[in-house]
Amino acid sequence: MDLYLIAKWAHILSSTILFGTGLGTALHMWLTHLTGNEKAIAVTARNVVRADWWFTTPSGIFQPLSGAVLIWQAGYDWNEGWLLATYGLYLLALCCWLPVVWLQLRACRMAERAVVEGQPLPEAYFRYMRRWFWLGWPAFIALITIFYLMVARPG
Repeated sequence: MDLYLIAKWAHILSSTILFGTGLGTALHMWLTHLTGNEKAIAVTARNVVRADWWFTTPSGIFQPLSGAVLIWQAGYDWNEGWLLATYGLYLLALCCWLPVVWLQLRACRMAERAVVEGQPLPEAYFRYMRRWFWLGWPAFIALITIFYLMVARPG
């Protein structure tokens, strides 16, 4: 197998892990949040944070690296319109994801504290989760659009 095919396979696998883990953990976190069960929220948030560190972060770092190898190996112009759009959309997703990680960490700590202290979740938790929810949408749409651009490579 040549370098291009290896890079393409790794890029597709990594993008699947990035998108699938992000979508799956976001759904699980949101549905658990809707229950209002502090114990379930604490466990779910802790596991979502773990999944982000174990899967989302490595694949998020690997994506631009493997993408660069593909661009180089395929001989694309680095300034093609679809590639410029991809760079911008990936940056948008990153700019949404970084605060999401911080919000998840804070929500996890608040839920764990509520469980330990036998108290309800504080109002700050609900504010953070609303922000978390709304930051997820631009990242989700950006990644869906990147998938389209990777496949269609419009001129």
